[in-house]
Amino acid sequence: MKFSDIVEQLGLAETSSLAASPHLNPDIVGVTAVQDSEPNTISYVEGKKFAPYIEQTTNAALILPLNETLQAQATAKDIAWVSVQEPRLGFARAIALFYQPFQLAPGIHPTAVIDPSATLGNNVAIGAYAVIHSGATLGDNVCIHPHAVVYPNATVGSHTTLHANCVIHERAQIGNHCIIHAGAVIGSEGFGFVPTDQGWEKMHQSGIVILEDHVEVGCNAAVDRPAVGTTRIGRNSKLDNLVHVAHNCQIADNCVLAAQVGLAGGVELDSLVILGGQVGVANNAKIGKGVQAGSKAGLHSNVTPGSIMMGSPASSYRTYLKSSAIYNRLPEMHRTLKNLQKQMATLQQQIEELQTPDPTE
Repeated sequence: MKFSDIVEQLGLAETSSLAASPHLNPDIVGVTAVQDSEPNTISYVEGKKFAPYIEQTTNAALILPLNETLQAQATAKDIAWVSVQEPRLGFARAIALFYQPFQLAPGIHPTAVIDPSATLGNNVAIGAYAVIHSGATLGDNVCIHPHAVVYPNATVGSHTTLHANCVIHERAQIGNHCIIHAGAVIGSEGFGFVPTDQGWEKMHQSGIVILEDHVEVGCNAAVDRPAVGTTRIGRNSKLDNLVHVAHNCQIADNCVLAAQVGLAGGVELDSLVILGGQVGVANNAKIGKGVQAGSKAGLHSNVTPGSIMMGSPASSYRTYLKSSAIYNRLPEMHRTLKNLQKQMATLQQQIEELQTPDPTE
């Protein structure tokens, strides 16, 4: 498409080269990274530290920040450009203009197994060997890829996609415009066992899992249902691959959990929480609004809103940096301590010798 069409469809433009150079309106055939550029493609530059790429790129067009220096640099190379407040967001929208993920065409594959009591909306697509159990409800334009399973009385909202081999357990409620990636399990049994004199007795998990609208769950992630009550994932929250959300967790809107995050039972995340890879959160901890936790942080208790946490057990970002600096000096500090101990031992021996009477006197 023409560069001018892209500028119009991005819906983010503050200014562009078209104002001064309307003739510079190349045909764009795709998107590339600026460091791996190709002719007739569009890319983006996020800030001035990436300015050297403008000199090297063969891109026909760039999405730039609101930076006049970068704009002038692109203009000097006859590169069409559009400047926006958030270049990465602009690039995400540009990708969507040229690429859409694979979706099955509406229709039901002859090998799919669908219980007669299931309710199917309009234009659903159900792939090979998918199984839809009794009482399940699928909304309009739902896409279910091969070998996915929807258990009895589960609900899948309109425009939601279930990728291959994912499982939606009984009575789970999946909202509209959700994406459940391959191998993920929603509504699996929480880890509930009661100790007895004879060992562990199983506590059945009779609760449900609710995913609100626009939730995305990565490959091989698991969201567990509780013994009673609800495990809830709030609107527009995103779970990466291999995330585990235990029973009774309550995740608010717009949270992001990176790969291998683990939430123990009863954890509450307020909105806009960001947890890095392999972060662990202990039972019933309450994590405040806007908290950010770096990779492998261990959150063992409540965290106040807006905190930035690092380390295990986690501490504030500033405390973590100070502790890390001290940690790196431990060998030096250990040597100093050993030398002081030797000096003290020598001094103590000298004092004892001075205090001991001379037997010859």
